[in-house]
Amino acid sequence: MQVSNFELLILFCVSFLITSLLTPVMRRIALRLGVTDKPNQAHKTHKEPVPYLGGLAIVVGVVVVTYATLTFTIFTRQALLLATAILAPALMMATVGLIDDLKQLKPLPRFFVQNMIALVATTVLISTDTFGSPFGILILDFIISILWLVGITNAVNFFDNVDGGASGTIAISSAALAQIALSSGQFLIASMSLVITGTTTAFLIWNKSPAKIYMGDAGALFLGILLASLTIRVDTNADIGRLGFIIPVLLLAIPILDTSIAVTRRIKKGTSPFQGGRDHLSHRLMRQGLTKQQTVLTLWGLSALFASLSLAFVHLDSSIRFFTLVIGAILWIGLFVFFFNTRDID
Repeated sequence: MQVSNFELLILFCVSFLITSLLTPVMRRIALRLGVTDKPNQAHKTHKEPVPYLGGLAIVVGVVVVTYATLTFTIFTRQALLLATAILAPALMMATVGLIDDLKQLKPLPRFFVQNMIALVATTVLISTDTFGSPFGILILDFIISILWLVGITNAVNFFDNVDGGASGTIAISSAALAQIALSSGQFLIASMSLVITGTTTAFLIWNKSPAKIYMGDAGALFLGILLASLTIRVDTNADIGRLGFIIPVLLLAIPILDTSIAVTRRIKKGTSPFQGGRDHLSHRLMRQGLTKQQTVLTLWGLSALFASLSLAFVHLDSSIRFFTLVIGAILWIGLFVFFFNTRDID
């Protein structure tokens, strides 16, 4: 499968257009059905009810563009199966998120279902040998894959706590992922990553502060497992070897940082990791005096910085790749220490 730069541009534009048109439609449907996020909890940062279901516009945009592209360009059984292996678990996760948006599922049953979906996805991943950078030990690959899929899915969901924060960050990460996959000849992964960039960029128009619509759990869980699945499938140039797992970590470093801080702080205080709270990066930045817009720009900037490090890690000479890794590690640990020590609001 070969994809030209012009075809990639078309993919981005079509994805952008479809989601741009669908998002206001989903907003009207959500308002009519009363599916809104009400500011009735202490950790909510908005003042008026904001409709959910924006994630459905993202889901439809990604699925329609992906299958339409396969149908009208390079319709092969192998490409269809690979796309389905990536999208099917994401659609399952989106269904769980949609039910949660509508009915408010309890954390433990939702977490159990997420693990079952990840189990299925990992089984397909390993049985079809589409693992980008395996460790070479079956049980280790299996366990790490499940942990990665579930962890990143929830990290993206947790990170969706400020207007435009998650959608902008995902657009940045997926754009970098598209470039990495393209450089290694994985055109389907590159194309799907660029479709995600197009849909999330379009959604950002409606989701930027003050947000007119939220993606909800349906959108966040869908994008989370989709990104997790795509990043774990990326196979970079051979000289990186077993260090290939660093690339997904760098691409998603900020959502991982956000979740790591929130979860460790909650455990330290003796509260449930699944309990909502004002202990995310966005809340901590705003308590430092930043406005909501400044906070989002900071999160985007940090995401772009780590995405740039991932690109450097792939493309720079192997003799200086180690220093890129050291810079990324020092930066991430420094940010963790800084944010971990900022005060919480009980």
